[in-house]
Amino acid sequence: MNDLTRYTDFLVTETETLLNIDSPTGYTENAAAWVLKEFAGLGFDAKLTNKGGVLVSLGGSDPENGLLLEAHVDTLGGMVAEIKDTGRLRLTNLGGMNPNNAETENVRIVTKFSGIYEGTFQLCNASLHVNGEYDETKRSWDTCEVVLDEDVKSREDTAKLGIAVGDFVCFEPNVRITKSGYIKSRFLDDKLSVGILLGLAKYIREEQVVPKRALYAHITVFEEVGHGGSGSVPAGCTEALSVDMGCVGQGLQCTEKQVSICAKDSGGPYSYSVVRRLIEAAKRSGADYAVDLYPHYGSDVEATLRAGNDLRHGLIGAGVYASHGYERSHRSGAENTLRLLIAYALE
Repeated sequence: MNDLTRYTDFLVTETETLLNIDSPTGYTENAAAWVLKEFAGLGFDAKLTNKGGVLVSLGGSDPENGLLLEAHVDTLGGMVAEIKDTGRLRLTNLGGMNPNNAETENVRIVTKFSGIYEGTFQLCNASLHVNGEYDETKRSWDTCEVVLDEDVKSREDTAKLGIAVGDFVCFEPNVRITKSGYIKSRFLDDKLSVGILLGLAKYIREEQVVPKRALYAHITVFEEVGHGGSGSVPAGCTEALSVDMGCVGQGLQCTEKQVSICAKDSGGPYSYSVVRRLIEAAKRSGADYAVDLYPHYGSDVEATLRAGNDLRHGLIGAGVYASHGYERSHRSGAENTLRLLIAYALE
């Protein structure tokens, strides 16, 4: 297999751009439009689904044995649940956003008609010099609040800005790419995988590869709430592969520099034949990989099966540490994922 450095450089750059486009689940139009533009710019037929995702045909010569690759562009986030008497905001979470690791983060409140405002997600009564129970207070969506960066002192002041219940709240991703190759940001789950699929598309185009089987990418927009992959399966697909984050943590083998092949998660085991062939492809391509079980995890491809599709299914992804927090991966993990995809989907 050719040296993949320039494709890895490309996918890391694409990932960085995408990470800086806010897209909490339910508010994904801007990110989806950018993804569509990038796939189309590489010369592929890409279209928006009615649900708001992006479906891409990556070519292929066997339309009756299609392979669908699924990744998601929606992320965790928040929504305004209440405007308090103080003018501050109580939030409800979108997806698995956890207040314990969101505290002190900068946020953007996206109103429906009055633009975007900034604020910070803080513990209520956040000054340590004032709050004697700071350390003992359990962080929750009721004990934390958004302090707006506007001169508001009442519910009426905030309402005059156009902020209302139901407005989306986007948390700052804080993207950093280190000289040593680490990729740090909120929401690598799953924007890093979208970058990897763009890298695969660039490889197919520039290396002039014709996949043996019809190959599709579906960039979904509701994975974080469980139904992202439940529709838009092209006719003729016999297999679907979720390209999501690989878990890194206690009791698991995968590192941030590897590609993870998941054998089982909270939804049960993945297809034996698919897991076996993924391992064979990893060995054949020289991809550094690990096989793991994810105890608290669900994926797009499980939603695809629950919707009634008759498919074999699998799950892979670059290793990501501190999932659903301030996440970290490495360009080597992304490259190993790309290497495995090339071997599995194209050779």
